[in-house]
Amino acid sequence: MAFVLCLLLLLMLLGGPVSEGQSVHQTTTGTLDLEYLPAGNYETNLYVDSGPIEILFRIVRAFLFVVQPNPFPEDLIRKALQQRFAHTKNDYQKPEFIVLMLKIAHYEIGFIVLAALGLLFVVLLPLVGLCFCMCRCCNNCGGEMHQRQKKNGDCRRRSFATSLFVISLIMSLGVFCAFATNQHLTTQVQGMRPLIKSNFKDLRTLLTDTPEQINYLVSQFDTPKNQALSDLDNIGPLLGGRVQDRLGKRVLPALDAVLSMAGAIRETREALENVSASMEILQEGTNKLSANLTTAKENLNNTLNDPAACAGAQAASTCNVIRNSLNQLSINANFSRLPPVTSQLAKVNEVLKIDLASLVQKGYAAFNDTPNLVQNQTKNILSDVKSVLDSIGTNITVVVKRLPIQKTITDFMVYLTQTETYIENYFPLVEQYDFYRWLSCLIACCLLILILVFYYLGLLCGICGYNKHKTPTNRGWVSNTGGNFLMAGVGFSFLFSWALMLIVVSTFVLGGNVEKLVCEPFKDKAIFQVLDTPYIFNAQWKNYLAGLLFKNPDVNLTFEQVYSDCKKNKGIYTSLQLDKFYNISKFLSISQYTQDLTVQFESIKINLSSIVLLDEVGKENLLNFSFSGIDGIDFAAYLAEVNKSITKVDLLSFANDLEARAEQLPKGALENALKGHASNIRMIHRQHVIPMEQEMSTLNQSIRFLQRTATELMVKVSQVITTVEGAQFLINNNASFIIIEETKKYMNMIIDYFEQYIQWVKDSITMDVAACEPLANVIDTAIEIFLCSYITDSVNAFWFGLGGATIFLVPAIIFAVKLSKYYRRMDSEDVYDDVETLPMKNMENGNYGYHKDHLYGLHNPVMTSAMEQW
Repeated sequence: MAFVLCLLLLLMLLGGPVSEGQSVHQTTTGTLDLEYLPAGNYETNLYVDSGPIEILFRIVRAFLFVVQPNPFPEDLIRKALQQRFAHTKNDYQKPEFIVLMLKIAHYEIGFIVLAALGLLFVVLLPLVGLCFCMCRCCNNCGGEMHQRQKKNGDCRRRSFATSLFVISLIMSLGVFCAFATNQHLTTQVQGMRPLIKSNFKDLRTLLTDTPEQINYLVSQFDTPKNQALSDLDNIGPLLGGRVQDRLGKRVLPALDAVLSMAGAIRETREALENVSASMEILQEGTNKLSANLTTAKENLNNTLNDPAACAGAQAASTCNVIRNSLNQLSINANFSRLPPVTSQLAKVNEVLKIDLASLVQKGYAAFNDTPNLVQNQTKNILSDVKSVLDSIGTNITVVVKRLPIQKTITDFMVYLTQTETYIENYFPLVEQYDFYRWLSCLIACCLLILILVFYYLGLLCGICGYNKHKTPTNRGWVSNTGGNFLMAGVGFSFLFSWALMLIVVSTFVLGGNVEKLVCEPFKDKAIFQVLDTPYIFNAQWKNYLAGLLFKNPDVNLTFEQVYSDCKKNKGIYTSLQLDKFYNISKFLSISQYTQDLTVQFESIKINLSSIVLLDEVGKENLLNFSFSGIDGIDFAAYLAEVNKSITKVDLLSFANDLEARAEQLPKGALENALKGHASNIRMIHRQHVIPMEQEMSTLNQSIRFLQRTATELMVKVSQVITTVEGAQFLINNNASFIIIEETKKYMNMIIDYFEQYIQWVKDSITMDVAACEPLANVIDTAIEIFLCSYITDSVNAFWFGLGGATIFLVPAIIFAVKLSKYYRRMDSEDVYDDVETLPMKNMENGNYGYHKDHLYGLHNPVMTSAMEQW
């Protein structure tokens, strides 16, 4: 009943029965940083350390497996329970019931056979003892105080003594086991109080922590609320930034193209300026070079025309060769024929009077101001959205205050305290009854100990007092006392064996069946398969637990599932499948406010028409650049002249060749003159040709850049303008669709914070809130620990030890009776010719061993005098 009340209490704490709504929003941003739910610490430790006696428990379980090797009879128990709960008294006479009883008997055949043997022992052993006593009173069955001497008498005596000693040791071991398990059970019962207290403490912790956990879940509503308020305060960077990112895919490339075109205009002017400057330098350099070459050629020609210098044959030949190559010392490139670019440069300079890059930067600045525009245009609406969020928190607080959590907790806490007080008050009575049990079992053990004491004393006195040189009628009092102790043990065995066996049989049947039908199936959860059988306890209820808790037996709620979930310390919401009855997110759900939020966000109107990417001045400036005329420059003529060499011959090669020819001439004025002319030509190359080549390279680069720029210039400018106008059209006309889409995403992001919160609450309640491990611990404590580990194991070990000792009473009786004849003083003995050697002598009447006291026997003087006095 306590379990049911506890479950019902936790159900009340988790809300009322409503239908659970489904989320339609998707997560579009990061997750919230929600902390872990604080959980209570449970103290109950279900570990059982039986110590060395666990070995005995395992031996007993192995013995029970031999007695009952059949698996747990689920179908048989189901039918038995159905017979018990569904049938009337008259149904017990029906064939179905008889067949069921026969199946039960077949399953219990091991217990039945051993119990029957035990009961047979209980009945027969007293009867045998009675007959044995009567038989001995008639001087039969070993009652005659005469011992026949045999050749193997010593061997028989030793065998009987050894056998009785071994049996006594086995019986002692059984008594020790019984005594140990009896004391173990008492110790465990006395140790149950702390375990019971820890279970109650855990239940109290469960009841105390549950409302605190729920309050903590409610208090964490501030986390999504604060995050939502933070995002609303930053709606400009968040919503405006998203709109800017979407528009930027078209706007930024357009502005980049205009900015690139502005850079191209500046580079074009630089290129035109380079061309104009290079042309002036090259034309001036060409004139100077031409004059220097003419002078060098005339001086060289004068030297060659000197008759004295070229008088020799070799000199004349060299002079003729040089004279023929003088025509190569002339200008090859003519830059004066190239048209100037002055008009184009003037037009480009006119275009650059307007700072196109500055206009583009204004466009960038206007576009980058989108978040501020969104922030300023949504101020009024955001205040309404914040009011809706505030109302959610207020309503949640009101709903929580209406829950009767504290009253329910208080009522159940009172019941729990009363139950704990009841157990505390009656636990001494349990301990008292356990003391009576302990005393009864101790008495049973003491009876066996008493019998064993007689046997041990009998063996001790008999062995120590026996003298093989004395005749049976002359045995000492120590030996005789040993024999009397053995017979006393036999007598007590007959007196108490039936009672001991009755205790063994009753505890064996009870403890063995509890172990096989409760403890073992509880460990492997097979017993839950029986408890969860549909309609087994109530013909109208398919699922008994669901019908008991919720009055709805159609819910598939099973004992095994509830126990397993609680064993894993899951929340009671999951364990009892409360999702079929209770909506955990009712007082936290924002679904009823979603429509209000949607209306507020849909009313957001953002106008971006104030953003101007490029005004008309900038567009006209681009058009003027396209009409600057750079596409009319004769690039072919320029490239043709640039690709020519400055002179017809390489001056350095010519100078080297001239110097080489001078080296071939004899030493003299001609050689020196030619070397001077070669050095002059090198100086002309260094001073005029090299600078002109550098300028030609600059001119080549500038012309090629202008050629690339001029290629389809009007088409490029037109495309740039079209791109800018398309981006501007997107901002002015189609941005509203992007704003609506991004506003929906932004709204879903705000709502998603609360959905994350609700999902966290659901997960927390499913796994953490009201974690029902204490309930599983209570069941484990009651069944697995108290019933099985403490009671059943101890009881089974007790009957195992006591039963073993009791069974060995039978051979002990036999050997004790046989052995007592060798220790007790006899009234008469056989007649021998040689008393010392004691040989056997045949009687004259031919009856071996038979005697008559007055004819063949020797009277015991002690016994004779005693009889005469009597």
